[in-house]
Amino acid sequence: MERKLLLTGDGSHTILVPDLDITYHSRHGALQESVHVFIEAGLNYVMKGKTTPCAIFELGFGTGLNALLTCMEAHDHNREINYTAIEPFPLERELVNQLNYAALLQRDDAALYESLIHDASWNGRTKIHEHFTLTKYDHTLEQMPVNGSYDLVYFDAFSPTSQPALWAQDSFEKIFAILRPGGVLTTYCSRSIVRRTMTAVGFKVEKIPGPWGKREMVRAHKPYTTG
Repeated sequence: MERKLLLTGDGSHTILVPDLDITYHSRHGALQESVHVFIEAGLNYVMKGKTTPCAIFELGFGTGLNALLTCMEAHDHNREINYTAIEPFPLERELVNQLNYAALLQRDDAALYESLIHDASWNGRTKIHEHFTLTKYDHTLEQMPVNGSYDLVYFDAFSPTSQPALWAQDSFEKIFAILRPGGVLTTYCSRSIVRRTMTAVGFKVEKIPGPWGKREMVRAHKPYTTG
């Protein structure tokens, strides 16, 4: 599968898959989308008043941008974060080395953390810094154990049109099962069929303002009590 760099509207890179005409992020801006959908609507929301370590699961490691931003948040706010991500098709290092996120973020540690994140071994646990531990798996959602241990899920798959199986009910049942009661899922997609599917498996779904170029996104909650 051919993959190539694409410059998005905010000046940050994403990855384009030409044969499928799909991108890893919004063409309006990869960086602003990740900050809005996953950091502001996800991490910062979950961490309000939380003093215990936060366990995050990312579906779609991709370019590692969400992991990098989360790593920096953990450092800046002394937040203890255990981050697990899956990516069945890791990017070639040649492409990773061309990403411009560290330059755009304009901080001395961004390039170091980005390198450590991508150098971390697959299917192993790596301490990136004092407050951020990363585990990357090069496998699929179906292979993830169900343990109800995550506080937050970054649901960053390709669109329902491109990857319908990942937006099907059995996928959300798996996500629901790996979240702790009170856990949260955030995603850029707010299609009605996606919201209905989430609701059907037990999520309490809310539409909230989306990132630049997208009116709405979704934040979904696993109730403290189910049934």
